Amino acid sequence: MITLINKIITLVLVPIYFCSLLPPYHIAKLVNQPQELISISEYEICSAGDPIYLTAHRGVHALAPENSVPAFQEAVHHNYYSAECDIHLTKDNQWVVIHNEGVNGRFCQIGDVEDYTLEEIKKFRYKNGANFWKYKDIRIPTLDEYLDVFVGTDTRPQIEIKEDDCDFLDTVVAAIKSKGLTEEAIVISFHIEQLEAVHHLEPEIELWYLVDEITPENIAEAKAVGENVWLSANFSVNNTETIQLAIDAGVNISFWTVNTIEDAEMLYNMGIRYMETDILCN
Repeated sequence: MITLINKIITLVLVPIYFCSLLPPYHIAKLVNQPQELISISEYEICSAGDPIYLTAHRGVHALAPENSVPAFQEAVHHNYYSAECDIHLTKDNQWVVIHNEGVNGRFCQIGDVEDYTLEEIKKFRYKNGANFWKYKDIRIPTLDEYLDVFVGTDTRPQIEIKEDDCDFLDTVVAAIKSKGLTEEAIVISFHIEQLEAVHHLEPEIELWYLVDEITPENIAEAKAVGENVWLSANFSVNNTETIQLAIDAGVNISFWTVNTIEDAEMLYNMGIRYMETDILCN
């Protein structure tokens, strides 16, 4: 039934939605206007010799649809330290870059990623996101297409595993190695078992353990995997006490999602240099 519905959407509703002569297209353009990035350099909260290293959350989705190739290209263009993406497996076990397991929110079509082959999901059309109308031919990227953006650049790919198990992690590692990005890529996950599996497959890949509140337990879990394992913590649920806990433990740490100059300055003054953001730039 979903396949039939998607055929109707693709053949009938998508042409209507994107028709410049009809109201839906212009309403969507108004709702999805790009946002102006906030430059931390203008506020002089850090020095050139001791900078803040910013990660673009799902790419620079203030300027292009989240988790799209143009959003990652904007991260490279704006000299971000890294650009974070999210990956799910298709029905035929191919990694694609998309945040949710369902496609309903960002795309004209409906259903879950796992219900479609790569060939099928490549036909899905973005229906929103900043400047989405400018990118008529963009589709959900594969992991390889995402990694290609960073080859030969100074911006690091940062890959969040969105599946719940350790299946096919070897193909993630293989993709990273095939692009020559073993030293540049960062793999992140809420599941410490996934980070352990990636570390076993390739110890040189840097790993970030996603956590909400920082605790002695998750600090110990990160350290137990290896020296190249960081914490990546939810800024909104931590305070100066838990931040200091990680600093005192000597663990490398980044915070998500930091979207104001005031919050960035507070973290910087505490000694934090790595931050993930939706809107800040260098």
